[in-house]
Amino acid sequence: MARSLFSRDVFAEIDRLQREMQQAFDLTPSIRGYARGGYPALNVGSTPQSFEVYAFAPGLDPASIDVQLDRGILSVAGERRGSVPAAGEKSTVHINERFAGAFKRVVSLPDDADPDGVSASYRDGVLRISVQRRQAAQPRRISVQ
Repeated sequence: MARSLFSRDVFAEIDRLQREMQQAFDLTPSIRGYARGGYPALNVGSTPQSFEVYAFAPGLDPASIDVQLDRGILSVAGERRGSVPAAGEKSTVHINERFAGAFKRVVSLPDDADPDGVSASYRDGVLRISVQRRQAAQPRRISVQ
């Protein structure tokens, strides 16, 4: 019988290495966009009246989330507790893909963000932060005579 020079799992190993390289160099977009896998995943957008930030963070206690706006920098911080058994228990964890630990995400907002007009709500695992624009910066229609 002839022996193969390569193990039977060589293609699986190549696939694993390719995934690791893509993650390391961020060569392809993921479900989280082009960011480097930050937690929580963010969607940031704006309307003529406000800036809207959505943080997708299921399983958090709303009291453990810290939202701050300081000089145009919005930060979202907190901690997500792990759900795997403790080290002393007689159990084995085979796969653990859920993020656990402290996190902090920072978003730079434009100069017309109003620090007095910030509201945040957490529902169904989604944190919604709305930052109002200053009145002077809001677009207005000017009639032509």
